[in-house]
Amino acid sequence: MLNRVRSAVAHLVSSGGAPPPRPKSPDLPNTASAPPAAAPEAPRSPPGKAGSGSGSAAPAKAVEARASFSRPTFLQLSPGGLRRADDHAGRAVQSPPDTGRRLPWSTGYAEVINAGKSRHNEDQACCEVVYVEGRRSVAGAPREPSRGQGLCFYYWGLFDGHAGGGAAEMASRLLHRHIREQLKDLVEILQDPSPPPLCLSSTPGTPVSTDPSHLLGPQSCWSSQKEVTHESLVVGAIENAFQLMDEQMARERRGHQVEGGCCALVVVYLLGKVYVANAGDSRAIIVRNGEIIPMSREFTPETERQRLQLLGFLKPELLGSEFTHLEFPRRVLMLYRDQNMTGCWGPFPWQHNQSLTMGGWARLGLGRMAYKKIELEDLRFPLVCGEGKKARVMATIGVTRGLGDHNLKVCSSTLPIKPFLSCFPEVRVYDLTQYEHCPDDVLVLGTDGLWDVTTDCEVAATVDRVLSAYEPNDHSRYTALAQALVLGARGTPRDRGWRLPNNKLGSGDDISVFVIPLGGPGSYS
Repeated sequence: MLNRVRSAVAHLVSSGGAPPPRPKSPDLPNTASAPPAAAPEAPRSPPGKAGSGSGSAAPAKAVEARASFSRPTFLQLSPGGLRRADDHAGRAVQSPPDTGRRLPWSTGYAEVINAGKSRHNEDQACCEVVYVEGRRSVAGAPREPSRGQGLCFYYWGLFDGHAGGGAAEMASRLLHRHIREQLKDLVEILQDPSPPPLCLSSTPGTPVSTDPSHLLGPQSCWSSQKEVTHESLVVGAIENAFQLMDEQMARERRGHQVEGGCCALVVVYLLGKVYVANAGDSRAIIVRNGEIIPMSREFTPETERQRLQLLGFLKPELLGSEFTHLEFPRRVLMLYRDQNMTGCWGPFPWQHNQSLTMGGWARLGLGRMAYKKIELEDLRFPLVCGEGKKARVMATIGVTRGLGDHNLKVCSSTLPIKPFLSCFPEVRVYDLTQYEHCPDDVLVLGTDGLWDVTTDCEVAATVDRVLSAYEPNDHSRYTALAQALVLGARGTPRDRGWRLPNNKLGSGDDISVFVIPLGGPGSYS
């Protein structure tokens, strides 16, 4: 047991090493070309390709490693700019150039590389305007493009990679295309103001019904009050796109070496509503007239402890012979907690009879505590260990939702961790039409490098301080705000590393921030 813990610690300390070089992943297969309304995609990597193998091994590896490093296309970085963006010592903040061509909605963006945690910046970002052309179903034939007018949605995405940048780069290039494919079947329904049908007809020209009574049978699980909304259809399309993206990574992880995984935070604006989908530990908040509106929550071993322990209880074969779904306090091994227990415990007898609250260790049984006989298998390592930012699943990974990680194994073991990781995001919806926004109302997206050292209130204070220094019609104000947030989390270099003004440690992680204005510049029609 002690050797396994030592191996895990050694693996954690050595994880800052360089990931192996890998070629770029291909685009989504069989995707239709976007019409002129969609923003074209440019190569994301600097010039130069991996060697063909005719030269020496060392130069080939150097060229391939350089080709594997890329930054978002909209940054328009030159080769010199790429070198500055990859400098761990200087940690220069990168933003799109002020050349007159702005991001949609005058969105602000800024990023900075880590302080040496990994070889390259493993964060990726994407900002696109995507056109969706509807398609209709013809019985006995493949789907064809519809002749009606399509839809256009705005898309922002932040992808925080870990154990390599391959998954984050692949998701930044392809996830919005998967969303587009999922929305193609919904174009006509979303454009129709009437309630959506409960089921779609497979024969063209056959009317569809919004009355669920024809679906009810003697043993039907459908409720007569069941209804489908346009909002729920879009949420379902986004969830399906995340799953398809994760499945594509699983298929191509060997042939194209899509290493590692990534947290994904995505914003889709469609038909007056903002959909925020989060799978990981990134965060999104709306700052509206000084009020903070959370638009996501982090998915970590602590926040999803019950789901993980329940899965381990239902499928113990996933734990192998090394882990247990139970969790023991450090001092008393007779008290235990499983996925059904909530409450608190203490060393004194009078504390045992208190009513149980969240986070407890033992269960009340007929007025006394329930004890468990310790067996050899109970000495296994807990499925969820640690607290706060140090909490880990199987002593390996600190996030429980995201994309990729199909090759992730427990240290010094062949036990896969992917069964405990979910690719499904939590999607929250914000209706822009229900509130009259001013130019100072913004949606802030940030990877965990920002939120590790910055609170929501501190972000709101920075929003007020920076935006008040600019005119409302100044399009550069949101980029300045993104830069201020990144600089505030990074800190300044001192003798003992990067420090904040209060002398606390600044963020040593990659930091990426989007600032999306909800009022003022931009058209929401």
